[in-house]
Amino acid sequence: MICSKCRCTNTKKNGFSHNGTQHYLCKDCGTNFSEAVVNQCKILLVDIETAPILARVWRVWQENISIEQIKNDWFILCWSAKWLNDNKVIGERVTGKEARKNNDKGIMKTLWKLIDEADIVIGHNGDDFDIPKIRTRFVLNGLPPTSSFRTIDTVKIARKHFSFTHNKLDYLAQQFGFSRKLKTDFSLWEKCVKGDDKALQYMLDYNKKDVLILEEVYLKLRGWTKSHPNMNMFQPELGCSNCGSPNIKPKGNYITQAGKYKTWVCSDCGAYSRETKKTLISTAQ
Repeated sequence: MICSKCRCTNTKKNGFSHNGTQHYLCKDCGTNFSEAVVNQCKILLVDIETAPILARVWRVWQENISIEQIKNDWFILCWSAKWLNDNKVIGERVTGKEARKNNDKGIMKTLWKLIDEADIVIGHNGDDFDIPKIRTRFVLNGLPPTSSFRTIDTVKIARKHFSFTHNKLDYLAQQFGFSRKLKTDFSLWEKCVKGDDKALQYMLDYNKKDVLILEEVYLKLRGWTKSHPNMNMFQPELGCSNCGSPNIKPKGNYITQAGKYKTWVCSDCGAYSRETKKTLISTAQ
């Protein structure tokens, strides 16, 4: 089991809570965390790489491209995904033959199964790019709608709560001291659409690295997220509304026009939650 705070795997079972939920202890940082959210809420981190649109144009600036000018439309070259708190990064790419035919049906079937299983899907610019693109390829490949899920978009969190010089994933990783993206340029995309299997494999490796960076950035920003889905909905015991950790302690009150509520702070992600009669909800600003 991966530690919910320091992300290491040096953990051990540490007994059960009163309701039978398994707890773990991290031997490195000493964090005590619950498996409840991991087991009951399936959180999927997703990233995709798409082929560029090939069109015949007359200018390189402010060109209004008609449908008739499009020679080859975009499709998905590869996707990568990772369940939160799981070591394994999953991913698939098209073959060289499939790339030359713009055929991503095979890899989309596998991605459909993962998203259909997820309760929450996380992406960087996922709400405006990854999720709409994925749904487009689902419907074009004859796949039905997936079951419903909530989304968390880390670029929206960065824009709403901070003032970074840039909100690109690689820039945020650099600012936080995380590992950086693999190096690419447009020639890689050119080779991929021409069916170069070596280039397609590098693209998948690049994509998988992005998912690992996405997870690090998400965990860094999670405690600041006011609109984060309430993790208390997915577990039987009282815990942090942002990460579900049972490591919470009382910290003052939250005042509204309607009344005063007891607040709690999470020792793992740092999020503040306010208490209602049944659960905790986020008070992140």
